[in-house]
Amino acid sequence: MRATTYLIMICLCLIGMGAQAQQNVIKGQVIESGTNAKMSNVFIKNTNNSQAALSDDNGNFEIRGIMGNTLIISSPGYVSDTLYVADMKFKYITMARLGITLGQVNVRGERFDPRAEYPSVYQKSKVYVLSPTTWFGKEAKDARRLKKYFAQEVKERRIDSAFTRTYVSSIVPLKGQDLDAFMNLYRPTYEFVTSNNAESMAVYINDSYKKYMALPPEKRVVPKLETTGQ
Repeated sequence: MRATTYLIMICLCLIGMGAQAQQNVIKGQVIESGTNAKMSNVFIKNTNNSQAALSDDNGNFEIRGIMGNTLIISSPGYVSDTLYVADMKFKYITMARLGITLGQVNVRGERFDPRAEYPSVYQKSKVYVLSPTTWFGKEAKDARRLKKYFAQEVKERRIDSAFTRTYVSSIVPLKGQDLDAFMNLYRPTYEFVTSNNAESMAVYINDSYKKYMALPPEKRVVPKLETTGQ
């Protein structure tokens, strides 16, 4: 009888722990304003516990958090949004495209160390031979997606630090939207930036300017962003 009672108590505790864990996950979906297209690879950060997540192909996301937390939602080319978690209901987040030129916005900071800022992501992304959950578990797969996202973000910030508006505009006589279009069309690769010096960069910018001016006017524009979801 005591053993049965003990077993029931353990089951109730496990159920309670599962329910609590479920309550500590904020779920939602990100869509594009005006089109209602579902947006994938949108970055969501909980500023209270440094948890991070990416929306999937259907715009859905899950991130650990509780009521009272604040989420930052961001995606290149869109206005970043801030959400205060007043309840644990499913969240519908609408993101609007930026209505200003690229040069007026700089969403990336100069310093970014994802391993220091999000250590749990790198821990959860590890794969262990005798642990199937590290191979196929949702949490592990999500962590690997974030790890890949962070790796690309580090590269993009490195390019940003070398290919700045101030530096480019000191070499070519372009301003405003023309400068934005030029920088977008001839943005260098990470490999080029890390394997060349300032002199080579200046030569690259001058050569690219000649190519830019040889383009017909209708081609000298900032390409429209493609919708990131279905």
